[in-house]
Amino acid sequence: MATLLPPPKRQKVYHGNTQPEPEAPTPTSNIIVQFLSEEDGSVLAPPVSLPANVSREGLETLVNRLSKQDEDPVPFSFHVKLPEDKFAPPGAPTQAVISKSIEADVLGHPTADITPEDIINVYCSPQSVFRVRPATRCSSTLSGHTSPILCASFSPTGNLLATGSGDTNARLWNLNTETPSHVLSGHKGWVLCVEWEAMERKLATGGHDGHVRLWDPKTGSPIGDALKGHSKWITSLSWEPIHINATAPRLASSSKDGTVRVWSTLTRRAEYTLGGHSASVNVVKWGGGGGKHGVLYTASSDRTVRIWDAEQGRPLHTLKEHAHWVTTLTLNTDFVLRTGPFDHTGKKPASDEEAQKLAKERYDALLRTTPELVISGSDDHTLFLWSPFPASSPASADAPKHPTTKPISRLTGHQRQISHVLFSPDGKWAASAAWDNSVRIWEGRTGKFVATLRGHVGAVYRLAWSADSRMLIWDLKTYKIKMDLPGHTDEVYCVDFVADKVVSGGRDRTVKIWKN
Repeated sequence: MATLLPPPKRQKVYHGNTQPEPEAPTPTSNIIVQFLSEEDGSVLAPPVSLPANVSREGLETLVNRLSKQDEDPVPFSFHVKLPEDKFAPPGAPTQAVISKSIEADVLGHPTADITPEDIINVYCSPQSVFRVRPATRCSSTLSGHTSPILCASFSPTGNLLATGSGDTNARLWNLNTETPSHVLSGHKGWVLCVEWEAMERKLATGGHDGHVRLWDPKTGSPIGDALKGHSKWITSLSWEPIHINATAPRLASSSKDGTVRVWSTLTRRAEYTLGGHSASVNVVKWGGGGGKHGVLYTASSDRTVRIWDAEQGRPLHTLKEHAHWVTTLTLNTDFVLRTGPFDHTGKKPASDEEAQKLAKERYDALLRTTPELVISGSDDHTLFLWSPFPASSPASADAPKHPTTKPISRLTGHQRQISHVLFSPDGKWAASAAWDNSVRIWEGRTGKFVATLRGHVGAVYRLAWSADSRMLIWDLKTYKIKMDLPGHTDEVYCVDFVADKVVSGGRDRTVKIWKN
């Protein structure tokens, strides 16, 4: 009996047509790449020839192999600087970020005048040696405040959270259990700002009643009576850096009354008052540069930024470039000053001396490559980048001299008032938020425009960076939104980022904690 063969397979039909021929792989050319350091432009490895379609991850592996870091690879971001175009519109990108491959992102860039025959200089910027996981879900919704939440701040270790509200109370929350810890009652008006001492021993709050209060975060009890002296509400608070004074850091408070007061936490008296501004002082920052006791930076509605010697309150510089109120200020050292001796390893210092030493090491490590920089933001829709103390960094020894009271650059592009500006923890980037619904990213050391992040449909009030400087809720390798976190039923007024947790609060009177 003859063997029956199986019937032939039916040919797959695509909308009535036979299967198309598979596309042949697109041929790619080889290019010569020179890897350079973003820090100082030094050569990381000899030029190499490689296919133009090598992925960004492949470039990362190659750089680690060439620099002999195979066992403990370092994550990198890559970009190629675009040639200057006089006819480019304002705010046009100045660099092409490599998110897919050199072929797709550089050779295919409309303004990049680069051919496969050129040696392509690829700038490599090492990212943090630790990685923060992006927040993807709401893990807790915490109720308790009976009015909108106006401010929120994680403690330096990330174990506690403080919030201030229009109900005249501040509250402490335990982030390990994500439950309420203490209610801090005492203010007679809205609690407008909360600020942690970098050793996490004290919490300061400032209110609409013009009072500054100190609290013990372990017990939730007040440390003495209110610090009184301001005649109008408190706009900002800043602690003396731990690397300058670890035992009893002083506290600076700015007010709508046009003054800044520096308080001793030992005597509970104002050591001195800064009265040089002619209008509301909107921000005060205690920086580590300029001398043994650091300096105070103040931004005011009189359109100036002033710098003061923190020992006796002597005026040092007045920065006059803005045409309207200066409402926000950031230092590239903000993160290391805020967290003091605590880093991602979680080690706790055994004494004040050890804490001071650790904080000094962290501060000096940042200043090895750049001096302490300041960015001011204003209602005139612009920002300015300043370097008041270039001699504070050895990296500035060979740099051309620049007038102290003149900005390094003017950052333009926002169409409405600036609401917030913040340096990334490593100081390499800065982000600005404005009432034009956008966030803009800038190079932290030059002020060059990098990208615009769009997605919000209303004014952007507040920014927060992840500790590894990789995320602003947006992914800074691709400049695309990393995760949309819906849940609040009304405007969000405050946000903070610590470890892999994000906290937010606003008009709906709830605190939401987001994590992976």
